[in-house]
Amino acid sequence: MPRGMGRGYGRGFRGSYQGYKFFPFGGFYGLIDLIFLILVLYLLFKMFLVAAVYTVALVAIIILWKLLRPRRSPVWP
Repeated sequence: MPRGMGRGYGRGFRGSYQGYKFFPFGGFYGLIDLIFLILVLYLLFKMFLVAAVYTVALVAIIILWKLLRPRRSPVWP
């Protein structure tokens, strides 16, 4: 047990700790978290757009390669 917890130091009003409350996106650090979240989502979206162009080009090259390949005529016994 941490020091001081047995003496009642960690107990606030009605037996619960009242010093820190979690407010998502509240306060200064919440604003920083929100800015970083928006930047990460923006970068992911930009990377998706770049990757989508290369993926479409790769599929088009594969389709052209399949269409331009010489086909073997079936050998009938």
